[in-house]
Amino acid sequence: MLNRIDLRGRTTTPAQLRAVVPRAEVDVDAVLHHVRPLVDAVADRGVEAALEYTEKFDGVRPASVRVPVSEISSALSSLDPAVREALEEAIERTRRVHADQRRVETTTQVVPGGTVTEKWVPVARVGLYAPGGLAVYPSTVVMNVVPAQIAGVESLVVCSPPQAEFGGLPHPTILAAAALLGVDEVWAVGGAQAVALLAHGGVDTDGAELAPVDIVTGPGNIYVTAAKRLLRGLIGIDSEAGPTEIAILADSSADPVHVAADLISQAEHDPLAASVLVTDSAELADAVDAELDRQVVATKHAERIRTALGGKQSGVVLVSDVDEGVRVVDAYAAEHLEIQTRDARSVAARIRSAGAIFVGAYAPVSLGDYCAGSNHVLPTGGCARHSSGLSVQTFLRGIHVIDYSEEALREVADKVVALANAEDLPAHGQAVTARFSR
Repeated sequence: MLNRIDLRGRTTTPAQLRAVVPRAEVDVDAVLHHVRPLVDAVADRGVEAALEYTEKFDGVRPASVRVPVSEISSALSSLDPAVREALEEAIERTRRVHADQRRVETTTQVVPGGTVTEKWVPVARVGLYAPGGLAVYPSTVVMNVVPAQIAGVESLVVCSPPQAEFGGLPHPTILAAAALLGVDEVWAVGGAQAVALLAHGGVDTDGAELAPVDIVTGPGNIYVTAAKRLLRGLIGIDSEAGPTEIAILADSSADPVHVAADLISQAEHDPLAASVLVTDSAELADAVDAELDRQVVATKHAERIRTALGGKQSGVVLVSDVDEGVRVVDAYAAEHLEIQTRDARSVAARIRSAGAIFVGAYAPVSLGDYCAGSNHVLPTGGCARHSSGLSVQTFLRGIHVIDYSEEALREVADKVVALANAEDLPAHGQAVTARFSR
């Protein structure tokens, strides 16, 4: 089922590895010309344009953008108790992990009378996007809201597409998750129009203000990503998320049943999802292929999974040994990386590029999706080489506060003047010397 790439005995550079390892190809530029008119329309006409596009793409036109608080409370009241208990556990664990990400103010005394303080200030208002296409993601509500709350963000709005099945409201489990997190502002709008409305704000159908946000976070489809790209600068964004991806670095000690199940779990998301096995064991690769044949037919979304696993973005990469496997997965920089090898902890410690690393046979990606306490909004498309997943830091801004006395400035004045003159910016130096000319 999986395509194979054999790197055994080949000498490859990091650039060659990036080129040869399977990866989903998503051309955001190709849809920008479709999304730009939509974004411009929402900027010009606000809610009316957003609702028009919602009706066109989602087949339903909500009575208003903002979901009544009573509907949010009702969704929680009717939530399956087992799902509620699971969400509460996910929230508690996610809060526990993210609480340790809080930043502290630090003050450095540079010289007597001269200090620089770095303080951390949360953005005032954020928009948190929860997709509603092939699946529903209350877990994504948790992953977005918790770090924002811990960062101290005072105003949160959750956006999720309206569902015709639910009378133009977002999926009830999305609303219930918001209620569990204490979020009472939810907008029934999705896609690129949601990002545009979050960026520009507007006036709802009942005359209530829909205030714009400072940053938009959360995954979405290619049109959501294109809108983020177009609006970046007016708003901050977390990342340009692409299709989900899993890489598994495994040796002959790995259980093929586990490996196949984990590859399938990510392929379940999207026909474009990437599932990649990197191994030095051809026998394991054969066993995993056999397990895929056995397990896929028994899954609910077999057609979607089969498309993803058979696509060019998925495959098996055969390597000479685990050391070469480490080089391959570092070059790939997967969103999710599982290590299923002997001494998995020491192998994991050598990895430098991954959105999240799952160590050993009992830390599958599914655990991180829901209840590990880690965040599942992670960099895709190789962006883990330079970017991190969503965290408390996403919602904070570091501000330097410079406090110098007269004597502390006088002590360094000649250095400032020398550097200002070296850069041919003499007025910079004069701004210092003017304070002492009398």
